[in-house]
Amino acid sequence: MHQKHHLRVNTDLNELVQVLSWFETFNQPHIPKLVWLQCQTALAEGLTNAIRHAHKHQPLETPIDIEVSSSANALEIRIWDCGPPFDFNAKLEQVDDKVDFDSSSGRGLQILKSVADKLSYSSTEDKRNCLLIVKHYAANEI
Repeated sequence: MHQKHHLRVNTDLNELVQVLSWFETFNQPHIPKLVWLQCQTALAEGLTNAIRHAHKHQPLETPIDIEVSSSANALEIRIWDCGPPFDFNAKLEQVDDKVDFDSSSGRGLQILKSVADKLSYSSTEDKRNCLLIVKHYAANEI
């Protein structure tokens, strides 16, 4: 029941509509609705952060790769960017655990931290960075 899907998009915030539409096609009845919505939000935040921060000075054609894996009890989202690496863990430690929904910016990492059961950002051998978001759940009874 393990499924893996891949999508490549450009460094363009307009790609978010396509990405969310693509993600919606993997929604399965065994995934709890709240978990699905949380992962959808995390995907949007992760992609937006890659575009606005990691690819801030990159051309629009710079690719961002997205992979979604689902199993009977977890969703995994990977987002690869080509930006300069940074100390993700140090930045994450500075983030308040409580999401300030009234703030106009800076909520992305708060949201990712509150949604994910596992959250990491690491450099890869091909000089990219990979944001990993893992959310575990108990499958819905069908």
